[in-house]
Amino acid sequence: MARKGPTVREFQKRFPDEESCLNHLMRTRYGERLTCMGCHKEATFYRVKARRCFTCEHCGYQVYPTAGTPFEKTRTSLRDWFYVMFLFCASRNGVAAKEVQRQLGVTYKTAWRMCNLIRKYMGYVDGDYPIGGPGKTLEADEMFVGGHDPHKDGKPADDKAVVFGIIERGGDVVTRHVQSRDAGTIVPHILKLAKPGSKIHTDEASNFRSLTERHGFDHETVDHSAKEYVRGDVHTNNIEAFWANVKRGINGTYVWVSKKHLQSYLHEFEYRHNLRQQPALMFELLLQAFPKVRVG
Repeated sequence: MARKGPTVREFQKRFPDEESCLNHLMRTRYGERLTCMGCHKEATFYRVKARRCFTCEHCGYQVYPTAGTPFEKTRTSLRDWFYVMFLFCASRNGVAAKEVQRQLGVTYKTAWRMCNLIRKYMGYVDGDYPIGGPGKTLEADEMFVGGHDPHKDGKPADDKAVVFGIIERGGDVVTRHVQSRDAGTIVPHILKLAKPGSKIHTDEASNFRSLTERHGFDHETVDHSAKEYVRGDVHTNNIEAFWANVKRGINGTYVWVSKKHLQSYLHEFEYRHNLRQQPALMFELLLQAFPKVRVG
């Protein structure tokens, strides 16, 4: 059984104050000792009071461990940043900026910016890479997000955002906010994300027809319009379940998401799904991925 993620009490014990968070950043990015960029000697760097930096024991050269991280150029407490990251990993359906505003006592603008950068950071840590391969089955599907329902208010439906997703059974999911659901838009994403030799299951939509004829995939469909949802092992239940989780998060937690920032929200749901069997790693990976990241 996968070990559960950290509790609030464990978080508070590990990061009781600002100092503990800054020390964690320094150790994670540079280790206990490093070669100084100023004097080129191996040195221990000591904390500079009242500043988010450490100084070389030999020449006084200063290192800022927040540089190149989501916390660069922020006046918000590092412990607040770490706590919001913890909340994102402990939640199933996301964390609203209003909730962060209430818990931290910051402005809504600050809370929203924190949440948005953390979502982008989750996308960086999770990464994008091809899935599937010989003997693996992938499910691909699209979903509409937001917009108006013409059946309810008579307004046009072309303002809805289109999201494409592909999931490996028992494995990871990758999503894309795309401009349309036609074959010229969708198929290139499949070719990029699906490894050769993958089996691909979709619904009956015409935009998937070229997968077998032109691209050589083992492609099978279920006809949702005829109320066919499962035929043997052919179905799209896994990607549909993922979409249901995304919709719960957007409709229940975030209420509304703009097209401009939709992809970062998708990164958040991808991250939690892809680490669902290792919940203890969700927060830990965010804490350890600082050496190379620059998000903004």
